Amino acid sequence: MNIEYGFQATMTAKEGKADELVELLLSGPTAGPSAHEGCLVFLVSRSATQPDVVHLVEGWVSEEVHHAVFDDPESQGYIARFAELVADSTYADFVPLGGKAILAPALSPSATGR
Repeated sequence: MNIEYGFQATMTAKEGKADELVELLLSGPTAGPSAHEGCLVFLVSRSATQPDVVHLVEGWVSEEVHHAVFDDPESQGYIARFAELVADSTYADFVPLGGKAILAPALSPSATGR
């Protein structure tokens, strides 16, 4: 499958909520919208200098699939939990052109020393 649609978000967690936000995002590939087979890339990271800043990159088979998954009532519940944790965010859609990702298993926030 090819990635035809991408999405990038930079979020600032509400005070004291960064670890919870990261945990919720990291649950996405198994218990959230990104568990859908149309989600081919789902990367969660934190700023090296601002521990409340969390970055998310997604790659989907199409924009239509992305929107359909997030319109689902179950996904709306996930989004509501997510919104409770975020103070500010910026989003950008993009068309992936290529690249590479080799990932180790996700680390919990405590494993990253934050």
